[in-house]
Amino acid sequence: MKPLITNDAVVLGILFFFLMLVFQAEKNPRFKTFFTYVPGLLLCYFLPALLNTFNIISATESKLYFVASRYMLPASLVLLTISIDFPSLKKLGPKALIMFFTATIGIILGGPVALFIVSNIYPDIVSGTGDNAAWKGLATIAGSWIGGAANQLAMKEAFGASDSIYSAMAVVDVVTANIWMACLLYGASISDKIDKWVKADNSAIKELEKKMADYHASIVRVPTLTDMMTILGIAFTTVALSHFGADNIAPFLAKNAPYLKEFSLTDTFIWVVILATTIGLLLSFVPNVRSLEGVGASKVASVFLYFMVACVGMKMNFFEIANNLGYFLIGILWMLTHIIILLTVAKLIKAPFFFVAVGSQANVGGAASAPVVASAFNPVLAPVGVLLAVLGYAVGTYGAMISGYLMKWIHNP
Repeated sequence: MKPLITNDAVVLGILFFFLMLVFQAEKNPRFKTFFTYVPGLLLCYFLPALLNTFNIISATESKLYFVASRYMLPASLVLLTISIDFPSLKKLGPKALIMFFTATIGIILGGPVALFIVSNIYPDIVSGTGDNAAWKGLATIAGSWIGGAANQLAMKEAFGASDSIYSAMAVVDVVTANIWMACLLYGASISDKIDKWVKADNSAIKELEKKMADYHASIVRVPTLTDMMTILGIAFTTVALSHFGADNIAPFLAKNAPYLKEFSLTDTFIWVVILATTIGLLLSFVPNVRSLEGVGASKVASVFLYFMVACVGMKMNFFEIANNLGYFLIGILWMLTHIIILLTVAKLIKAPFFFVAVGSQANVGGAASAPVVASAFNPVLAPVGVLLAVLGYAVGTYGAMISGYLMKWIHNP
């Protein structure tokens, strides 16, 4: 049955209208309590999903998802990764990076551990096959929890997860991640007690506050039209190079190394993602390019990402969620594994809870929420969350692929 609206120009306007409403509402004090419990990102996903559920619009009749995933997604990846400032990350101290990568490892291993436990106790929960295989959907959560929405969507495309399994996992992702974020925000209010428990010396945080305040002031400036054109030029030139490289690499590997198909390395799209991320990492070593973050590179990337999220929302049907409640058990066990690994390492190296919280949220929540958790300790520390979250975008693709392959092995030993 055809949806009520099939004209992509109209659908495009509807999606951006919803995005505008969500962002305006988030800034309105009257809705402060509502958005404390319901993140804006969730609404950007659910509002288009409502329209799809009631057959007003449909992703199957629209080409917007293809445009968003093939052009806007790789553009957002490069704009997020060019802002990585490795010297500044080094200044954060070894414990900050140790806890960040501990969080990453906790997510990489947490998925396979949770899948192994559930598959042995409740095998029916993970009985899906083909594009509906549980491990494919779980790989998208790994992408989200290590990197962010871009990496999550990249894993969906790379591993070929069906829209229905992706929709179910998206709900598991958002609900579980936001419960954990609430715990971290509470932890920030009692961080001194936690630091005493792990016997951590948080005096370095005070020095970090000054360093990050100076760093933030050094890169922020009013963007010009030239700046915006440069941002878009770098983004879409990289998209072009990524597609050109992928169009040659994938067929070459399919012909000369067909066994790599098992690792999705003969898929064109995954090479687009890998090349865009890699080019972004290389460009981050060019000072003039990296400084584009100061004029809004990540904001442009976020526009692309939120539109991508809205397009994915068009694919969701709420009536399918009730059939996948068992996946929440996997999500909870996954997060518990992540937390246990985090707290164990924090205790061993006596890391301040600030590094624990921001390192975790930089993975699980990404650039949208890591600064929120960081600012719960001190508003000037918000850029620490941004820096680590951007690092998460860079490693998210690679970490999620590793986790995905491990879960595939567990699902099909």
